[in-house]
Amino acid sequence: MSDRLRVINLGLPKSGTTTLAKALARARLRTVDHRVHAKLTDVTEIEGAFVGHLIYEGYYGSGDPLERLHEFDAFGEISVMHDGNPAWPQMDFGVLEAIRHHHPGVRFVASYRDPAALSQSMLKWNNLVQRIKRNPLPGLPVGYGRDTGQRTRWIDAHYAFLDRIFAGDPTFLRLDVAAPDAAAQLAAHIGRDIPWWGQANVNPAKPENDEPKAGQGAA
Repeated sequence: MSDRLRVINLGLPKSGTTTLAKALARARLRTVDHRVHAKLTDVTEIEGAFVGHLIYEGYYGSGDPLERLHEFDAFGEISVMHDGNPAWPQMDFGVLEAIRHHHPGVRFVASYRDPAALSQSMLKWNNLVQRIKRNPLPGLPVGYGRDTGQRTRWIDAHYAFLDRIFAGDPTFLRLDVAAPDAAAQLAAHIGRDIPWWGQANVNPAKPENDEPKAGQGAA
């Protein structure tokens, strides 16, 4: 077990994960976001691998979800929305408990945005919603997630899950990235100054309508 500070984001895609990762990197934490690019690692075996897949390799290998990610102090986006092989460790109770056990110095953060705004941001980001619909995700079977109501219900449930399992736990912070004191909240939570806070990975502006047409199912 290690008391080393590790900061792990449990927020959903488009909830401010890139902004949080950039802020943690500026706070001089060695940070990985979504995928291990070659310039980030000295371990050739994990170059190009998705963070979420490496978390599960550790969890189902030694039992330590961070075993293969020992180089990194902080983690931005940890889910994988890859057709046929998705991974969502932030929704997995067993993974979260294993991280708590092996890394008592951990600080969990859940980047958060208003669910309706987050749902719309997902819609505008490339083909994310289409991939959500055609892959089985925790709490969202294949065929669901196409319309705003379904995505919003799923988003609400994820953050309610985190609030429940971390109730009263000082290692957890649900961080509204739009809050005027977001940087101060994060700094107090991890015990580090946050020299930068802003917006990163902003969606392109394009209007979309995700509601099913008349005669179409909502799934």
